[in-house]
Amino acid sequence: MITLHHLNRSRSLRILWLLEEIGAPYDFVLHERDAQTNLAPDALRALHPLGKSPLIQMDGVMIAESAAITELLCAKFAPQMIPDASTPAYARHLELIHFAEGSAMTPVLLNLYVGRLGDAGAPLHPRIKSELENHFSYMESVLRPSGHFVLDHLSAADIMLSFPAQIAMRMGYREAYPKLAAFVEALEARPAYIRAVEKGGV
Repeated sequence: MITLHHLNRSRSLRILWLLEEIGAPYDFVLHERDAQTNLAPDALRALHPLGKSPLIQMDGVMIAESAAITELLCAKFAPQMIPDASTPAYARHLELIHFAEGSAMTPVLLNLYVGRLGDAGAPLHPRIKSELENHFSYMESVLRPSGHFVLDHLSAADIMLSFPAQIAMRMGYREAYPKLAAFVEALEARPAYIRAVEKGGV
């Protein structure tokens, strides 16, 4: 049995969506952000030193990090969502599932935190904007004609890149990146995604 420790308004929604897509049996524990600080509750730190979500317990092991969780779940329950390791698509798969957190989220988080500095952060905004557009443009460029990132059906890379793609849309880049916009529209219409939102919120 899998237990997902899900934090509201977080990247954990990707894992909840994935679990709904693959039909794996799982338990669901909802953790709420502090209403004043917006931080994760201490209950998550009691489970894992990082105190962050997503966090799953599977086969008696507690696992953090979205890409690792996605890779493990797909390998065990939905191998069709990972390309064959002997193909070039597998290298692209590895690149993109790690790009989603290792590169794409860096300017997103900088934009969030520097934005809280007010005028003091103003000198950094042009550089951050440039990096946001650099990463979003890359995502737009590697989308396949099928509307997916690696395979021509839903894959682990689509799950991982859903969050930065949605951020791009929330930041007003819908017209600038029409393929990303179509990708987000398609994923948000999937029954499994709708069930995940109903269960865990956005």
